[in-house]
Amino acid sequence: MARITKFIMLLSFLALVPLCFSAKTPGGYLYPQFYDHSCPKAQEIVKMVVAKAVAKEARMAASLLRLHFHDCFVKGCDASLLLDSTGSIVSEKRSNPNRNSARGFEVLDEIKSALEKECPHTVSCADILALAARDSTVLTGGPYWEVPLGRRDSRGASLSGSNNNIPAPNNTFQTILTKFKLQGLDIVDLVALSGSHTIGNARCTSFRQRLYNQTGNGKPDFTLDQSYAAQLRGRCPRSGGDQNLFFLDFVSPVHFDNSYFKNLLAYKGLLSSDQILVTQNQASMELVKKYAENNELFFEHFAKSMVKMGNISPLTGSRGEIRKHCRKMNSY
Repeated sequence: MARITKFIMLLSFLALVPLCFSAKTPGGYLYPQFYDHSCPKAQEIVKMVVAKAVAKEARMAASLLRLHFHDCFVKGCDASLLLDSTGSIVSEKRSNPNRNSARGFEVLDEIKSALEKECPHTVSCADILALAARDSTVLTGGPYWEVPLGRRDSRGASLSGSNNNIPAPNNTFQTILTKFKLQGLDIVDLVALSGSHTIGNARCTSFRQRLYNQTGNGKPDFTLDQSYAAQLRGRCPRSGGDQNLFFLDFVSPVHFDNSYFKNLLAYKGLLSSDQILVTQNQASMELVKKYAENNELFFEHFAKSMVKMGNISPLTGSRGEIRKHCRKMNSY
């Protein structure tokens, strides 16, 4: 009898364990062990496909990380971004922040296909995005974190939300901070998550105004190092070359580290939205200095902020669905 009582107590304890690492959201919990029984190889499969894609093209790590960000800021982390346009849906892929720049969808298709073979109708596209973002960070030398899981996929998209909610390269600091606060994120999250620009590229069209006409007076941005600006003008002319790519962090473009913040202190941030972290707000400038001096602190804050961002308004329980194909809703 005593043994049975102990066994029951142990089961009760184990039932609570996932909650220690969980995030409470309206409608349910997300926790890292969500697929431990229903699809034990889920995380391994995601990591394997992401590793293959990043080995083939280093830039893909930043692309996958960006997709998670652009998904979460619109209607929450629900894979709405992945839906293609249909009769009833206008895809978020058409929005200004995503058009001609959001990429990596084929990698997600490959992950989803592998997961459907392993455990059909189990792992959501929203969770695939969250895991792929974490794995991309780790593969490029960044921090590891446990990803809370259990999100479900939306049955709709929001083009207007994508156009309005995602911070833009030319937004003021206050506008960007407001967009973060509307998602329940704060200034630490803003600066730490901006550090994802330690990897990846930006197009000429995203920062051209800094080189030629920052405030409408026909003059370049005085907060941009002039020798760096001259270098950028070589491949980003006044007109044409819109799609030409430039490293967001020219020091270590495919390595996840704190050199991005060191670049900002040297006035060599590529996007206006990067450099204003130093020039438009004292509190954000202090955080930039801290991260530039302490890579471990940056990693710690980045990981915490990624978990926080991943918890924005997920669909849980019976809300939403588990899509069979990430690009389209299930047909019933």
